[in-house]
Amino acid sequence: MVKKALEVGATALILVHNHPSGNPEPSRADIQITARIAEAGRLLGITVHDHVIVGREGHVSLKAKGLV
Repeated sequence: MVKKALEVGATALILVHNHPSGNPEPSRADIQITARIAEAGRLLGITVHDHVIVGREGHVSLKAKGLV
């Protein structure tokens, strides 16, 4: 993701993925990878504004949960 952002000259990202289980609550792995991507982006001048998880039961914003 960060590589593609650099290629296209992006300065910010909003990450989005789905949970096929239907439950959009972030897993520990979701939270950890978001933090790692945000840190990599920060080092390269790219801001991660949010990470949204979509499932049959709705969606969850990690920013709204205070995790970004």
